[in-house]
Amino acid sequence: MSQKSSYEAGFGSDAVKDPQRIVFVTKKTSAKVKGRAGKQLMSFPHVLLREAIALEILTVALVGVALAWDAPLEQLANPLLTPNPAKAPWYFLGLQELLHYFPPVVAGILMPGLVVAALVVVPYFDVNVKGEPLWAADRRRRSLIFFGAAMVLLLIFGFYRAWDVVVPTAICGALALVGFIARPSGNRLTEFFRSRPLSWWVMSWFIAVSLTLTLIGTLFRGPGWSWVWPWR
Repeated sequence: MSQKSSYEAGFGSDAVKDPQRIVFVTKKTSAKVKGRAGKQLMSFPHVLLREAIALEILTVALVGVALAWDAPLEQLANPLLTPNPAKAPWYFLGLQELLHYFPPVVAGILMPGLVVAALVVVPYFDVNVKGEPLWAADRRRRSLIFFGAAMVLLLIFGFYRAWDVVVPTAICGALALVGFIARPSGNRLTEFFRSRPLSWWVMSWFIAVSLTLTLIGTLFRGPGWSWVWPWR
């Protein structure tokens, strides 16, 4: 080489950049990676013993519940008699609740398809690498995009009268607004909302909507998918 290059050896860690290593190998040495091994424990008895204890506690708890309450069994299946309401398993009740408001193509295909597509696309992008708060930088641009998207969702759900989706969406938007307008202070609650990244807000909204739809479909839907109170 015509130019002399100088290299400095050292240790560093940067989660944003790709790791880069330079190894110098001479005639009498070879490249070796040395590291300290942390504290190690054998799977038996440390892990397996704890798993066995947890299994026994869970078994005793399930037996106690089975003795105290009868299983909610209904009459024998009759293909000529459809129960009213015909409810899906609890993990599909959220989608069934959406079918009450949206067309089948939207609630049964489009919305679940967008969720699956997002899960497929996310690994190909650097999402939440830094984990910085949503309002840490470029507040004006981010606020316009975030609250604009929230308003569009509220208008769409309101048009279809999907109030059990409007409520958690409005609550998440209000909490994000608290984090946006709050100033640095000693209040732990406002500081908590100020320090949340975008991924936290999106995931919290998704969990809140899913829980709300599932609980309403399980407890508050009666014959004809009408609204009923659980104690009635």
